[in-house]
Amino acid sequence: MMPLAHDSSIASPLLLSRICQPKTDNTRALLSGNKFSTTTITVLPKTTCIRCMIVQSKFSPKDGSPEGKEKKGKKRPGKIEHHLWKRRDSAQSGQKALNLVRTVFKLPNEKEAVYGALDKWTAWETEFPLIAVAKALKILRKRGQWVRVIQVAKWMLSKGQGATMGTYDTLLLAFDMDQRVDEAESLWNMIIHAHVRSVSKRLFSRMIALYDHHNLPDKIVEIFADMEELHVKPDEDTVRRVASAFRKLGQEEKRNLVIKRYGLKWKYIHFNGQRVRIRTEAWEEDRESTNRNEYISTRQ
Repeated sequence: MMPLAHDSSIASPLLLSRICQPKTDNTRALLSGNKFSTTTITVLPKTTCIRCMIVQSKFSPKDGSPEGKEKKGKKRPGKIEHHLWKRRDSAQSGQKALNLVRTVFKLPNEKEAVYGALDKWTAWETEFPLIAVAKALKILRKRGQWVRVIQVAKWMLSKGQGATMGTYDTLLLAFDMDQRVDEAESLWNMIIHAHVRSVSKRLFSRMIALYDHHNLPDKIVEIFADMEELHVKPDEDTVRRVASAFRKLGQEEKRNLVIKRYGLKWKYIHFNGQRVRIRTEAWEEDRESTNRNEYISTRQ
């Protein structure tokens, strides 16, 4: 009795190079009556071999594999995307700011000369170098060049750029240091009318400090009235300046009311490595005036 021929080969990567061949020596056992007879049968090749399909699908290079990429060739360049906005590139803005500072230092204090040189400085720029100008203003501010700060800030605002609260604060400080109270007041009126609901506490404090430096208590009271109308809470220095302005005007009751409403009763300092709570000077002065009034009333 002849054993049945059985093909039990395991699929391996070597089979990828082979092609299904017709088998002419396959021996099959056929039943003829009550006896088995062996007959050689030629098996024609199939158009699709299931085993080869499995092996080829398993070991063929896919699209994401390096082999697939090599077959496809070099990747085509991607499509250029056009955006409606442009990111401001801050590269080399520090060097541009230094060049601007050097250029301004060489110029006379004339508006036409300064504006012409600044226009030439930005002639080849695709967009306004706002970051470089802001850094240049900071450098000029640290060096105390208030005239140059005013010139550069005005030129930037004339170009419709940099109209921020930080620029206004720097310009008001420069006006204060350069003794230009009238220009500071005109700029403040423009700010308060254009940005009435968005004026920061910092700008109010800057304007009150400017009037305090030039001994204008009436103007301080007006700015403080605008702060109260817009519900802007003053800081400690502003409260002290407003209280001093009311005292100069002889309005002690309003001074005491301001201190009572906005003054900080306690403040914290570091003493001998510890955080100590002490009374503020404003509350000390208020307590002394209250005690003095109570003493006078008891004597009467």
